[in-house]
Amino acid sequence: MDAYNCKGIKDIIAEFPGVGTILEEYGIGCGPCTVGICQLKDILEIHSLAKDAEKELMLRIEAEIYPERNIKVSSGAKIPAANIAGKFVFSRPVEVLVAEHRLIKRWLALIPVITGKLDLGNTSDRQLAEGGIDFIRSYADSLHHGKEEDILFTYFDDSADIFQVIYKDHRRARHLVQQMLDALKEQQSQVFTANLLAYASLLEEHIHKEDEVLFPWLDQKLTAEQKEELLNRFHQADGNLALNLQKYHDFIDRLERQLR
Repeated sequence: MDAYNCKGIKDIIAEFPGVGTILEEYGIGCGPCTVGICQLKDILEIHSLAKDAEKELMLRIEAEIYPERNIKVSSGAKIPAANIAGKFVFSRPVEVLVAEHRLIKRWLALIPVITGKLDLGNTSDRQLAEGGIDFIRSYADSLHHGKEEDILFTYFDDSADIFQVIYKDHRRARHLVQQMLDALKEQQSQVFTANLLAYASLLEEHIHKEDEVLFPWLDQKLTAEQKEELLNRFHQADGNLALNLQKYHDFIDRLERQLR
């Protein structure tokens, strides 16, 4: 297996599609994942399987890659659910980020409804668009992405590929927001809508990468002292930013009531 341990998992799945199916049985969605930079040896570290599940998983992958070896594996039996990578119990500082994701996802869920009838020539629709951009720039980017880039990621070597994927998403999101601002200024409803929908699609996948892959991986590497320090730094960053956070919760609550 040494020849494959340092090979990208996407390349391995392309060569041996059955490997993707096996991973899915253990709650590891490498096939549809758009991060796509993990090597086979990274899978166990990132997804934190129980030891018996680790052993069985790697044995099944080896059998899939080398059928001529006639490796004996359990005949289709799956590891008990308790041993499969599941929902991670996050530390307090990482849970802060996950909670912010939950509010952002509520906004993303509203975007298809909003864009279906948005007319920037209409005063109320224009105010809605302005409120949406304010939420994205202030809450999703300055508050949330600011905590990630300026605080959490500084505890790690952020030159690693997975961080670069996240940074690229952040840059892409900011570019889409600028396109929305330009469209808002010119009252170009279709252009605004196209960019807002692209933003929603980008952020949905981006949040999935962080909640399901990046955050669990980083959380298990942080020490207890670092977690306490992170929480304090997050609170300090929020205070320095001085946003009215209730305003953004009220914005989403109001939209959800109006669009039911």
